[in-house]
Amino acid sequence: MSDSQDDLEKLREEKMQELRERKQAQEGDSEAQEARQQEAEAQKKALLRQHLTDGARKRLNSVKMSKPDFGEQAEQQILALAQRGQIGGKIDEEKMKALLKELKPDEKSFNVRRR
Repeated sequence: MSDSQDDLEKLREEKMQELRERKQAQEGDSEAQEARQQEAEAQKKALLRQHLTDGARKRLNSVKMSKPDFGEQAEQQILALAQRGQIGGKIDEEKMKALLKELKPDEKSFNVRRR
């Protein structure tokens, strides 16, 4: 009976060790992923700083504060244009307004008729 308890205890220890190792591996993966995300974010900010004037960056930031999804979409569009080399010089505030207007979906108006 003692042998079976010893075997059972060994199996428990092995399983616990395996679980500890797996948890450490997952924590290492999440740290690496977080580091990659931070690096990508830093590159994105550097590209935006390179291609936008201060006024355009402020406008983009205020759009991101009020409409995060639309702001992200605009940011991605600017980055895509920059990577393709389609931005000549820097985007100023007027160009940013035009770009945002272009990206913004048409407002749908509803006319209610009463009889």
